[in-house]
Amino acid sequence: MDITFKNVTYIYQKNSPFEHKALENLSFHIPSGTFVAIIGHTGSGKSTLIQHLNGLTVPSEGEVHIGDFKLTNDEKPKNMKELRSKVGVVFQYPEHQLFEETIAKDIAFGPQNFGVSEEEIERRTKEALRQVRLSEELLERSPFDLSGGQKRRVAIAGVLAIQPEVLVLDEPTAGLDPRGQKEIMDMFYNLHREAGLTTILVTHSMDDALKYADQILILNKGTKFMEGTPIDVFRQKEALQSVQLDVPEVVQFLTSFEEKMGKPINFSNQSIDEIATSISEIVKGVE
Repeated sequence: MDITFKNVTYIYQKNSPFEHKALENLSFHIPSGTFVAIIGHTGSGKSTLIQHLNGLTVPSEGEVHIGDFKLTNDEKPKNMKELRSKVGVVFQYPEHQLFEETIAKDIAFGPQNFGVSEEEIERRTKEALRQVRLSEELLERSPFDLSGGQKRRVAIAGVLAIQPEVLVLDEPTAGLDPRGQKEIMDMFYNLHREAGLTTILVTHSMDDALKYADQILILNKGTKFMEGTPIDVFRQKEALQSVQLDVPEVVQFLTSFEEKMGKPINFSNQSIDEIATSISEIVKGVE
């Protein structure tokens, strides 16, 4: 599903002494099947932005288009439930939202609310467990008997079971150790590729943004500060530092490599693996 924001402004507690403009004249386009990382400090508007994606919030001004759905201040789609069946959101610490007595019931909760048949729910439950790399043998166990990492995977399986076309990840690795962070992000990236999902990652990790995203959107005080491919964005060190953001170590290495080679090298629109191959070929050419 394509996602488009057109001149979106959102104001909390409008026309009150506590009025606050969280988003201002924000415009961008995310093509279907793209993996986008949204970066910005606390107060930049990230949370408000993702609340627009499934209709939890509608713009004070402007338009939000998610596929064929349109959200404005004047009207919400009549089929809001259908929109929410197509946009799955994995919030920070999703395991805190577990509540059923068995894992099977927890995963089935979302599809049941959207009117999915029991036979289809059973199929989706098993498929979602496979996607998060958990065994079907766990289905009748209580989610509260699991480890922290397993609980998070069960919660994610519950989101996947609604079979969304858009997957929104709000700091999905929060609280995990480095190994757990890598495992979860690799899992999401594989899901993104296998299912052709439009994936939106809200993160503070510049390294994750560089490794997984096709495009990066940087917010600052509710406005779009910068947008582009990871390499192109992260090359702008001084601009990023002006909004207290760091440059990933890989990009710092590329900059140093170019300086030593004595000329700029075009690494735009290349993956990390492709960049590594390019560097290897350049070094061989020098030798």
